[in-house]
Amino acid sequence: MALVRKGARRIVVDGTAYRWRLRHRPTYLQGLAWSPCTYAVEHADAPGTTLVVTTNQPHPSNWPGRAAKPTLPSDVADAIRHALDAGWSPTLPGPPFHLDQSTGFTPSP
Repeated sequence: MALVRKGARRIVVDGTAYRWRLRHRPTYLQGLAWSPCTYAVEHADAPGTTLVVTTNQPHPSNWPGRAAKPTLPSDVADAIRHALDAGWSPTLPGPPFHLDQSTGFTPSP
């Protein structure tokens, strides 16, 4: 599954280029702040397996207006390094690799 290029941001981690993208519009559950924000990452030059990262923050565009910390490039770089250590192979084909960093997320009531 390839990442949509429009809206994707480029990041270089340890000399390797990646693209990452956060959905501009939240899903229904993210909009209600019932589920945390997610973003996707792929290798920029030879996309293979997509990394899907689940954060511990609500989506910035959630409807109840819960405060959300923005996803920074440094957060993305840390997630990429953690996923690579956990076995993510970004240039090989396969199903999405999920990295769950949602510890501490509390859904809205």
